[in-house]
Amino acid sequence: MQTPNDILNALIECHPALNPIRSSIQDAFHLICRCYEQGGTLLCCGNGGSAADADHIVGELMKSFLRQRPLPPKLSARFSESPEYHNAISNLQAPLPAISLVSQTALISAYANDVNADYVYAQQVLGYGNNRSALLLGLSTSGNSANVVHAVEVANCLEIPSVGITGASGGKMEALCSVCIKLPASETYRVQEYTLPVYHALCAMVEAYFFP
Repeated sequence: MQTPNDILNALIECHPALNPIRSSIQDAFHLICRCYEQGGTLLCCGNGGSAADADHIVGELMKSFLRQRPLPPKLSARFSESPEYHNAISNLQAPLPAISLVSQTALISAYANDVNADYVYAQQVLGYGNNRSALLLGLSTSGNSANVVHAVEVANCLEIPSVGITGASGGKMEALCSVCIKLPASETYRVQEYTLPVYHALCAMVEAYFFP
């Protein structure tokens, strides 16, 4: 089975233009692992194509991606105690907890209408992250998306670390995020073309770390 480093090497081999940002991808991997080691939750947000990416990332983390994820023995034993729960053991997988902030449709529309659309993600970071272990993953091809930037600002106030995935300039997020992965492109669609293989690699690396 591939190690996290093997997966990163394969990403760089397939996309040599990413080699200059190898260290930032590695740093993001370590932050995500630390979050999960502390029993935390990954919070993902973005707009447009980046919103779809946020949903996609959560899908890769909350269920098996490339590896089998059996339930931990203690949890499996709890389901085994009652016959009516036996099927759960074979139908449940160990998750890596993640929430897509873009999927909270009722909350987002209400907050945008009643308060301020630029703070729809910031409000959720406050709700999900205050006094809890969490990590914010914000995607913005420009690095300047107001609602993502404000989410990072609130995360900073709450001492929640953050990972930004942006285009080459980094925008405002470069200075705000704990780690900013500045993809080697400026045009929106080009940035998005790099975004998917990078977060697929990150998800695979984290899964390999926790499910070796």
